[in-house]
Amino acid sequence: MKPEMVGDALTRLKRAQGQLSGVISMIEEGEDCAAVLQQLAAVSRALDRAGFKIVASGMRHCATARENGGEPDITEAELEKLFLSLA
Repeated sequence: MKPEMVGDALTRLKRAQGQLSGVISMIEEGEDCAAVLQQLAAVSRALDRAGFKIVASGMRHCATARENGGEPDITEAELEKLFLSLA
């Protein structure tokens, strides 16, 4: 997977990584449970959005490969199956 293929999904993943570090710190410091859960939910949403972006990029890559007469490394059906198996 090439960074330029996934667009801003990589940026989203890095942001989620920072958020997760914050959640870990909150837990280690004994922060309020509700605040920790709220931040953890934000991390989860960020990861979901990044995942959707990566799948969408993969589907565009598949379509472009076919338009150019080639075969993509992975089909749209395989992408969908892989993504849904992670959910």
